[in-house]
Amino acid sequence: MIVGYARTSTADQQAGLDAQLRDLAAAGAEKVFSEKVSSVAKRDQLTACLAFLREGDVLTVCKPDRLARSTAELLAIKDNLCKRGIGLVVLSMGGERLDTRNPTSSLMLTILAGVATWEREIMLERQREGIAKAKDEGKYKGRPASIDAAEIKAALDAGEKPAKLARRLGVARSSVYRLAAA
Repeated sequence: MIVGYARTSTADQQAGLDAQLRDLAAAGAEKVFSEKVSSVAKRDQLTACLAFLREGDVLTVCKPDRLARSTAELLAIKDNLCKRGIGLVVLSMGGERLDTRNPTSSLMLTILAGVATWEREIMLERQREGIAKAKDEGKYKGRPASIDAAEIKAALDAGEKPAKLARRLGVARSSVYRLAAA
């Protein structure tokens, strides 16, 4: 059985998810698991997909970064599938399909996953450098405060209980306690 897995990082990427679903259907996926969740969050549909797969099945994804967070995770998933007698096919690899049941494709997937991880690390490094530069120039101020610290401190000084104050203001109790301790 060909089983597909599709993922986008955010809910507003519907077009990307639709494209993955279309490509998986064209590849013959009989069952598809899909979700809109960041790769760093808990991926319930991926867990369900991996549990669903049986010996002889083929897991098909459009890109390796839709399946795994890192090269190490991708290789762990690939190895787990291989041990269980399950193939892994990646559709969008420069116009070629990579099928890990073929040793050359397995090697290429490992190399390309490493390059993708490297690209992501370089991008994050540039992002950190850009933020540091913007902070130095006074252009980056971070997220605006979502609570009024003066109001919270005044209410606490007046004897209002932190939990009740948090409910009244619609803020997290931890925020109130953090200001109380400061």
